[in-house]
Amino acid sequence: MILITGATGKLGSQVIQTLLTKNVPANHIVALVRDETKAGYLKENGIHIRIGDYDDRPALEQAMIGIDKVLLVSGLDASKVVRQHQNVVDAAKQAGVKCLAYTSNSLRDRHTLLNQVMITHVQTEDYIIASGLNYLIFRNVLYMDSMALFMIGGKNVLETGIHLPTGEGQVAYALRSDEAEAIGNVLAGENCSNRIYTFTGSQAYSFADVADALSELSDKPVTYTPVDMDTYQARARERGVPTHAVAMMAPFMTDIKNGQASIISSDLEEALGRKPVDLKAGLKQLLDL
Repeated sequence: MILITGATGKLGSQVIQTLLTKNVPANHIVALVRDETKAGYLKENGIHIRIGDYDDRPALEQAMIGIDKVLLVSGLDASKVVRQHQNVVDAAKQAGVKCLAYTSNSLRDRHTLLNQVMITHVQTEDYIIASGLNYLIFRNVLYMDSMALFMIGGKNVLETGIHLPTGEGQVAYALRSDEAEAIGNVLAGENCSNRIYTFTGSQAYSFADVADALSELSDKPVTYTPVDMDTYQARARERGVPTHAVAMMAPFMTDIKNGQASIISSDLEEALGRKPVDLKAGLKQLLDL
């Protein structure tokens, strides 16, 4: 039995679809959800539904009865997410789960990180490894989806260009769907080998590379202009981005500038059994170009 947390989210739901395509029976998959009304399509596919959230330790323990593997899809609230992740790990251990998998982030140097959300991944990894549970850790690179739809503003970028405080920093982007498929492929296997997978694209790209790819796809000149952090934050506030969101993005952008997301690994290609989608093909798909 495999329990997937965050099962109605974008990553969790795609992992479930991969499990089904790998001939994992639907009645061997359990979806942990906070709101059962959002899980109708999972029920229709014969997947078990259990209710719980990361703050509710008793509900987590109940949800994990009879479970062999758990995929912990990382939470988002940096102020409490480590404690939430610890609740999941502790509940899994209490329930006798045989394998705990976690969606972390691919980072070059944990000791020089600025982004607090990324630091919580490091803290969670350490807690899992120290727990004594057998584990699989999936260090996922920044989703190309997030870059295309949020960081550069979707199709508006064709008119505005890219203006970010990321210098010449590079990212080995991968599609969320590729990363979800790779995770599902690994989970569908029998082994839980205390392994850390680093899931990245086959090449790292700067935002100048992103601009060049967009120019080719759109037949419009798209440029990348590096800006300083003050300019970036001022422009974001002018666009109506909430102050707390602007503050959260600053260390994230600085980490990219410092090369934290530029690591390249073949793990994703090996887990997929094919090359991951590259930058140009991914942007074409995401922005419908």
